[in-house]
Amino acid sequence: MKSPVYFASLRASSEHESTTAKVQRLFDRAGFADLIAPHDKTAVKLHFGETGNDGFISPVFVRQVVEKVKSCGALPFLTDTNTLYLGGRSNAVEHIQTAILHGFDYAVAGAPVIIADGLNGKNIQEVTINKKHFSKVSIAGDIATADSMIVLSHFKGHIVAGFGGALKNLAMGCAPPEGKRAQHNARPFTIAENCTGCASCMKVCPKDAIRVVAKKSVIDQELCIGCFECMHACPDQAIDIDWETEIPEFMERMAEYAYGAVKEKEKKVGYMNFLIRITPDCDCFPFSDAPIVPDIGILASTDPVAIDAASFDLVNQQQGSTDSLLTTHHHPGGDKFRGVHEQTDGFRQVLYAEEIGMGTRTYELIKI
Repeated sequence: MKSPVYFASLRASSEHESTTAKVQRLFDRAGFADLIAPHDKTAVKLHFGETGNDGFISPVFVRQVVEKVKSCGALPFLTDTNTLYLGGRSNAVEHIQTAILHGFDYAVAGAPVIIADGLNGKNIQEVTINKKHFSKVSIAGDIATADSMIVLSHFKGHIVAGFGGALKNLAMGCAPPEGKRAQHNARPFTIAENCTGCASCMKVCPKDAIRVVAKKSVIDQELCIGCFECMHACPDQAIDIDWETEIPEFMERMAEYAYGAVKEKEKKVGYMNFLIRITPDCDCFPFSDAPIVPDIGILASTDPVAIDAASFDLVNQQQGSTDSLLTTHHHPGGDKFRGVHEQTDGFRQVLYAEEIGMGTRTYELIKI
């Protein structure tokens, strides 16, 4: 049976077709009001963007969802979890400061910001899932105890996962640092013949796991947390991972964490994917590169597998931008995310999430 995925393009010729109005209509058409009961403490899960990044979902759009949640008689709060790496979101104080810097204050977004895993990522609740890789997963306490949730995801590329949408937002985004670490099973290594000893990787490592010895970087596998910051920082492609054995498992671990994030919220979670400014990399980066395809629109569904499958297809149907990091697969139908990170297989996360019962990749796209 196909899952309905509602789609609104960004075309508009009147105030009734504004993007803000379409966000509200998507909320209604997808039946999100039926997911939220009066007095629910409703998590509006999003990514506030790393300091310096500007690809995140606009707080003006988020405000439309907040007002819709309030109209259900519920109590919405904006939320995310602390990061595994260092930066502007590794603790709740700096995380909230970053959120406010990016416009997610009460005056604009209409709801308070609560970092779901607490001051230092220790507010945790274990959820039993009994899957292949995990019997239990660690979920941020205030997400686990929220009564309902609306997941707002900026759909974009990712250096290892291929792309990040609803599933990755649930998996990494609802996990405290220890849960993120559990998902990052892969560990990078140095390709000595490519390494020039520039130390770019060493400078970005959050755990001081890299040093330069005899003009070659050396990664301490015991200290490494698998955040992949070094891979992106290296100008010479001298750092790699085991794509054939480690990354398929990484995708599966992610999907299992996504499963755990919503396991105890059956029929209480709605999803919106924003296919706007589809950048090559995650909003965790302290910058935003040029989009790889034109802006497409916004999707809404109660099925996280279907909405990511539909988002993936819509991106690939576009003509790729030659003035971007996209180097191949520019033609409509080409896998744009492989065109940016050629060894990634982003759709694997969709397939495994379907396999463990999170939803179906078979969808009906309904244009509003």
